[in-house]
Amino acid sequence: MAELRKGSQIPTRSVVLPYTVSYGPDAIKTYNTTGRKALPWQEEQIKNIMAVNGADEWLHTSYGLAVPRQNGKNEVVTMRELEGLKRGERILHTAHKTSTAHAAWDRLLRLVDLAKMPIKSSYKAMGKEHIEIFDGGLVEFRTRTATGGLGESYDLIIIDEAQEYRTDHESALKYVISASENPQTIYTGTPPTPVSSGTVFANFRQKTLSGEKINSGWSEWSVSEQHDPYDKDAWYMTNPSLGYFLKERTILDEVGDEILDFNIQRLGLWSTYNLKSAISEAEWRDIQEDKVPDLKGKLYAGIKFGHDGENVAMSVAVRTQDGRVFVEAIDCRSVRMGVNWIVDFLKRADIKDIVVDGKKGQQLLIDAMKDYGVHKQAILPTVAEIVAANAAFEQGIYDHTLCHKGQPSLVQAISNCEKRAIGSRGGFGFAAQREGIEIALMDSVILAFWRCHSTKERKKQRNSY
Repeated sequence: MAELRKGSQIPTRSVVLPYTVSYGPDAIKTYNTTGRKALPWQEEQIKNIMAVNGADEWLHTSYGLAVPRQNGKNEVVTMRELEGLKRGERILHTAHKTSTAHAAWDRLLRLVDLAKMPIKSSYKAMGKEHIEIFDGGLVEFRTRTATGGLGESYDLIIIDEAQEYRTDHESALKYVISASENPQTIYTGTPPTPVSSGTVFANFRQKTLSGEKINSGWSEWSVSEQHDPYDKDAWYMTNPSLGYFLKERTILDEVGDEILDFNIQRLGLWSTYNLKSAISEAEWRDIQEDKVPDLKGKLYAGIKFGHDGENVAMSVAVRTQDGRVFVEAIDCRSVRMGVNWIVDFLKRADIKDIVVDGKKGQQLLIDAMKDYGVHKQAILPTVAEIVAANAAFEQGIYDHTLCHKGQPSLVQAISNCEKRAIGSRGGFGFAAQREGIEIALMDSVILAFWRCHSTKERKKQRNSY
């Protein structure tokens, strides 16, 4: 009998700081004593959440978990709360709806009883639920308000239904863990819909994935663009509990006329209708020249093979007489068309350096360069150099050491980009924010600018007598 298909246990996008020690296995053991058994993806998430550093402090002081509905993300929160009770933590569980907070209280109470934890007190009044155990911690459940939580102190905050978490809620709650010696905040929810009122969850996601957040972690199961609701491969990619307790027929019954809503709620699509580009069109236009400025020196070529291996882009950079760097995109074509157009340009132009990035095409281009007599050696940047290039490019925009002539293709790519994390030390790169935009074009400009900007000009030696 063929093994039943299971949903992917690996997040489609995540940022997890490296660790060697975690209290997650203890939480899993406690949870499994209730008669339930954590799924592999749930086990991995609780390990990430409860990872500690060398000082025995939470490695991720903030952690976000975005999983489509009915996959069991609340069980991960329950595992964290059960172990928090044993550790003597004061926990605040907040939700957007009173019914959600009450359901979370009811679920945890049943598992506390099954785990045979001695309950000291438990309140079940709607909106003011509470669980406390002897010689241990407590969990209070509250519906979020603009003032809820003020004046109280906790070690852990759970932000349930995080897609509805507003900035006024955050202002009321973020300081209630300031006095804790080892605080942590956990966000859990789904991507916001067009009618969602919260912005904090989306902003936290964007900043964590771009590497701007320190001590933060993130995991999500999502599609990067809108899919056909009947695409079962997308179902299994974005629903880790599919094939365990979530069934195909359940998802099939959810398919209706609202295709965008299905993509958000069931496939985890983060729609870009409310996201701002990391670099605005106004910022890019602000360094635009009406005509090409006076140039000097040789060209620096940047070549980028796209992440999906479909396209390759080339741009050049050159110094200006007034000390800036002028950039221009040459072209972006399908890899299927070959790389002869690139080699032909490199052979004819007065090139100083050639930077090539993209493992799926580097060797192809290097071999072609040799065959056609381009004798310059290609520079293959390291991850650290890519990080430095992106940072230099952004700084070049802000301090006006970079300029361009306003090519429409570049305006479109650069004004519709978002940051993405690179490495584990806070580095960032760029990703397309909208479907149909090839970010390789922007990346090629960044490579060319970086090499030109970072290469010192050789001054001619003067002899005087």
